[in-house]
Amino acid sequence: MVGIVLVSHHAKLAEGIRDLAEQMVYGQVPIAVAGGIDDPENPFGTDAMKIYAAIESVYSPDGVVVLMDLGSAVLSAELALDLLEDSVRDRVVLCPAPLVEGLVVAAVAAATGAGREEVASEAAAALAGKQSHFGPPPAAGAEPAGGTGARQSATFAVVNMHGLHARPAARLVAQVRAFDAQVEIRNRSTGSPWVPASSLSRVATLGALRGHEVELRASGAQAREALDHVVALAARAFDETTAGGPPIGAMVAPRTARSAGAGAPGTSGRVASTDDGPAAPPEPAATPLPVAGQPASPGIGIGPAWYAGTVPLEIPDVPSQGPAAEWRRIREALAAVRRDVRRIRARTARDAGDTDAAIFDAHLLLLDDVDLLGDVRSRIGSNVPAPQAWSAATSRIAGEFDALADPYLQARAADVRAVGDQVMRALLGVSGTALRGSGVLIAADLFLAEAAELDPAQVTGVLLASGSPMSHGAILARTRGIPAIVGLGPAVLQIPDGTPIALDGGTGEVAVAPSDPVLASFRERAAEQARRRQRAASRASAPAVTLDGVPIAVGANVGSLADARAAAESGADLAGLVRTEFLFLGRDAAPDVDEQEAVYREIADALGGRRIALRTLDVGGDKPLGYLPAAEEENPFLGVRGVRHSLAHPALFADQLLAMVRVAHDVPVSLMFPMVSTVDEVVRARKMLDDAIKLAGAGEPAGLRVGIMVEVPAAALKAAALARHVDFFSIGTNDLTQYALAAERGSAALAPLADGMDPGVLRLIDAVCRGAGSQVPVSVCGELAADEAAAALLTGLGVRELSVAPRMVPAVKEAVRATGLHRAALTAAEALDVADAAAVRALLAAG
Repeated sequence: MVGIVLVSHHAKLAEGIRDLAEQMVYGQVPIAVAGGIDDPENPFGTDAMKIYAAIESVYSPDGVVVLMDLGSAVLSAELALDLLEDSVRDRVVLCPAPLVEGLVVAAVAAATGAGREEVASEAAAALAGKQSHFGPPPAAGAEPAGGTGARQSATFAVVNMHGLHARPAARLVAQVRAFDAQVEIRNRSTGSPWVPASSLSRVATLGALRGHEVELRASGAQAREALDHVVALAARAFDETTAGGPPIGAMVAPRTARSAGAGAPGTSGRVASTDDGPAAPPEPAATPLPVAGQPASPGIGIGPAWYAGTVPLEIPDVPSQGPAAEWRRIREALAAVRRDVRRIRARTARDAGDTDAAIFDAHLLLLDDVDLLGDVRSRIGSNVPAPQAWSAATSRIAGEFDALADPYLQARAADVRAVGDQVMRALLGVSGTALRGSGVLIAADLFLAEAAELDPAQVTGVLLASGSPMSHGAILARTRGIPAIVGLGPAVLQIPDGTPIALDGGTGEVAVAPSDPVLASFRERAAEQARRRQRAASRASAPAVTLDGVPIAVGANVGSLADARAAAESGADLAGLVRTEFLFLGRDAAPDVDEQEAVYREIADALGGRRIALRTLDVGGDKPLGYLPAAEEENPFLGVRGVRHSLAHPALFADQLLAMVRVAHDVPVSLMFPMVSTVDEVVRARKMLDDAIKLAGAGEPAGLRVGIMVEVPAAALKAAALARHVDFFSIGTNDLTQYALAAERGSAALAPLADGMDPGVLRLIDAVCRGAGSQVPVSVCGELAADEAAAALLTGLGVRELSVAPRMVPAVKEAVRATGLHRAALTAAEALDVADAAAVRALLAAG
């Protein structure tokens, strides 16, 4: 009997259609589904390996008919066929039938004993019944009924710090590919031409920067749905958690050069050549190279220089074997590279977390890029051999990135070249770079896949002639803890193999063949950093107690189950902030009470019964829910968000409160309402919480505490009035800072102004602590809490809990242990009256 495989971007959709067909034939026909991809963050897509396994599971000598939904499903199915043995492949038919009608008809035909060609033919004609009833479809260009036109449009403003770079562009393309629609996109702000939104290479070359207006137009059965989902995705910054953060270059403060007498180890940001001669002073002057480097990954690296052995690529000058044979070579190479990238991605997710592993998603999308593959196939169709066609197509796209003005988007050319190099090597059967040396790696550039293969135990540092701190290779070096400096220029490639090197990836300092004093200064710096890390890690699980014996809780900010596990491993005393939005965003319907309860319990279990602070849903104009339409707002940061949004949608709010109360009966829970401005909001929210407690039964949970996020200056100034209605305050310094200083926290131009150390912000924190009195504890869960220098400042103002990113917990605990509260209180009081944030930092540095 003929087997059937159903390929869809959505696993549940495919399973539902299969269930329908199986009911029609009473389960007599073997039907397998290959739906979605194995990515919990974005499960929509198709996987050639899944299709391959599905075909094998239903294969018999009678053959297999494969039905596909749209777009990349066809490409993935073709790739799956290439993986099959010739004898199997010849018995598999790819059928362009509609999914629902096609599968039902195919299943019935197969059940009656029809052969694979007849099954495919019957499936392809499955729409005949509908067409005869409704008549032929309108001619191309005709207006549909109602005269509104088939094409729909929408616009959105780019809010991501680096514009539509690889990650947000990849999310957009993946979203578009999930719908039965033809979507095009253009940068209205620059007047760019329209390009297909299903092509990552074309979307990323639009040069869409932060603040640019982007226009979409779509046609097809799901045009409106596709546009709505993309607009909603754009409004929440394409789920990029660092969308509002500072640019990478601003994350590392340059080291202030000291005088030679003070032991300055060379010139900051340049390659320094030092002399070992006997007449050399204790700190010899540096001989800098012409090009300054850029710090890309902090830390001290010391070791001999080594170069990766790269097998050169030589494209053979041989004629085409014909379009069919050459296209098969391309598909086989793509399948091999896709498997390799997924392997590296999985290992990176295991070692560094899924956020860092997500940088490989853009590479995977490039392997399926319709513009790139269309170009390659066109060239092959003109009898160009596969290697030459691939080289020309990838060079064209990389050149388009090179031509862009924005340096972050220019850096994406390296990703295209990296993918191009991997596929070319697979085409030619040539191995890649041998990254098996030890010491300081020197290279012209570092591809993402190469960076993922670096062993931190062997590679003590990286020096690159080109590249930027924003390249994905640099990002991955940071996640792997390997010090790196980039953009040093071609002179760095002239350093002889084996030359001793010392570098500081946090300042950009490099010493080539350093003298003993210079090397000693680097080693002491490295030793001090290692001692601090080791000391912090060894005591990470111990309480953080000030010099005068006052315990300060140090918790972790959590936005997923993986974060909760990382928090437990880092020694967090509690989850000081659980951002529950991750349960609600990026889906078609809100999670029900049972699903929410299950996830909150998983987070609590991961933390071993420690207290968890569950923040109720913080969405609204800046983070809209696609399934809960809201009116457009001029300024969503000042709109219906946080507790305002929850009170405006009581059914959604009631479900979340009920789930939290259920968990609180078994686990210590702090429940907090975000974006509070008035006492009335707290009273109304607590009334709904009381209703949830009654509905859950068993009375009020013993370990339940109720508090609010203080993010609005008015709330900070009304802390005494609010304190009568809460058990605790949690200050969100990110929002509090932007509202107090009228400086949008995602603006690169305003980054120096939007500083939580500003005395005006500190006065608001002081007002909260004074208004709270001795009965209502105050915590800080914004970025300021993770600043080690701020530990004394915040505790001196009266804060008794700090909540930070999981990896920062050990270091912040150490900062607390070095703090004496009496001295901290005097310093904090003085900080309230200085001129600006720089003066506050200078005050803290002076001790």
